[in-house]
Amino acid sequence: MSDLFIRKATGLVRSWSVFDAFVYAFFSINLVTLGLYSFSQMYYFEGGLVWSLVVSALFILFEVVVYASLIAVMPRSGGDYVWQSRILGGGIGFILAVTGWWFILWLWVPLYADMLRHIVITPILGLLGAKDIALWFGQTKIGLFSTALITLAIVTGYIVLGMKRYAQIQKWCFYGGILGLVIMIGLLLTGSPEAFQSGLEANAVTLFGAQPGVYAATAAAGQDAGAALPLTGGTFNLVLLTLPYIVFFNLWPNWGATLYGEVRGATDFKRNFAGMASALVVTTVLGIVALFAIARTIGWDFYVQANGAWWNYAWGLTEAEPPLPIWPYPALFAAFLTDNRLLQLLVVGLMSLWWFGWSGTVFLSSTRVVFAAAFDRLLPEKVAEVDARTGTPLIALLMMVVPSIIVSFLFAYDVFGFRSLTLASTLVIAVTYFGTTVAAILLPYRKPDLYNASPIAKYKVFGFPLITVAGVIFGSFLGYLLFQWLFDPNALYGIGYSINPDGYKNGTSLVFMGILYGIAAAIYFGFKAYRKRTGIDLDKVHAEIPAE
Repeated sequence: MSDLFIRKATGLVRSWSVFDAFVYAFFSINLVTLGLYSFSQMYYFEGGLVWSLVVSALFILFEVVVYASLIAVMPRSGGDYVWQSRILGGGIGFILAVTGWWFILWLWVPLYADMLRHIVITPILGLLGAKDIALWFGQTKIGLFSTALITLAIVTGYIVLGMKRYAQIQKWCFYGGILGLVIMIGLLLTGSPEAFQSGLEANAVTLFGAQPGVYAATAAAGQDAGAALPLTGGTFNLVLLTLPYIVFFNLWPNWGATLYGEVRGATDFKRNFAGMASALVVTTVLGIVALFAIARTIGWDFYVQANGAWWNYAWGLTEAEPPLPIWPYPALFAAFLTDNRLLQLLVVGLMSLWWFGWSGTVFLSSTRVVFAAAFDRLLPEKVAEVDARTGTPLIALLMMVVPSIIVSFLFAYDVFGFRSLTLASTLVIAVTYFGTTVAAILLPYRKPDLYNASPIAKYKVFGFPLITVAGVIFGSFLGYLLFQWLFDPNALYGIGYSINPDGYKNGTSLVFMGILYGIAAAIYFGFKAYRKRTGIDLDKVHAEIPAE
């Protein structure tokens, strides 16, 4: 066995506590970045957003059970790749996990960058009086690409520092970000619609060059864009139709699962579940509170209309520029309720910490999957090397960074329609999660010795293993999402090949995803043949649990 893996130990260090993992999970379903960004794009849906949050969270709790269980059984860096390759087979594990955790994360970089410019750069520069550069970042293609390069520099710096130092950064951002959210909600709950309208008219004109009458003009543009999203209400079927979009925000409490080989106490199922579940529940509750605060003072109809006006233009559905020349950011709107520039900067600055605490998630989890595959000899040995001082797999990090520059350029300039791939970033990862969920369902039957020796063997539901029951429920949810994305019968998502005659046939998306899976398959079968010629049987590698 000692000759199967590259070395007898991974070289990674258990430098995180369970609380560090909780903060990582909390930021992974980030209310301010992913949440507000996703909500703003859902302006045309007709199912109540609050009920969408609640229903999606209920289904995702079963995801938490699945992943907390697998972590307790096999806490190894690489997560999905390790579990799938040991339960379903090396080919399935490599192709699904590498595509979902390595290749598709290149596409997340320009999305992280888009949030950086709208949540941090443009608002702060505007408040500082640098209107032209603020709008350059917020409105132009080169501004988005430049922000992607800034994002890559920040994220690379985080990961090079190592998990221990990044955990410290996350905790600072966590406490500061929560303070900022409390102040934002406080301003919204103590303000009034009249004060907001007056503040918007004054600040949008002065700071960002909007024309007088921006409030009414924005509302009208939003109505023309088809703004319809209700805060509550809508039939249950309409709520279900929002789920394939809202999970762009909250499908990720398990995002740190690939890191649990570096988390102390990871074999404790209850602690794993509590960390991820509490992140999901707390974020859901905070989201609902924030939405009601927005509705009270900004006005729900205006907020949805402002989002419709912005995205209708950003997606190229109209040539009419939005009257409000910046993304409708609730924290900035809350800051407009005061005339004190320092307080405005404090609110936006503290809320910016949500982005800085979260941004390392774009690569940190992914580098561990790439590392795990290399440790199994499915990539060059060099990729499995780790920095002795920080425990960081630097070559694996480089394999994330370089392709991301190319993909960010294609996205920023919309080459080949790359901007239509936004939801592909979620779809491909959901396919990976589906593979892991199948592995979880089968674990007690495919690996009975491993399962029976684990701390989760005692958890049953009517005599069936809890991990299997939770897997069936979450797997059914993922199946629903995948059907909606790929076949889009209601013409709502634009990511697949809609069976609706009026739906969007996104050939770019299908080709892009097909290429990624094809590359993964080529790497797997190529390295398997190469290793066989050198006397290493990768099937035997995948029959063993990887070393720690």
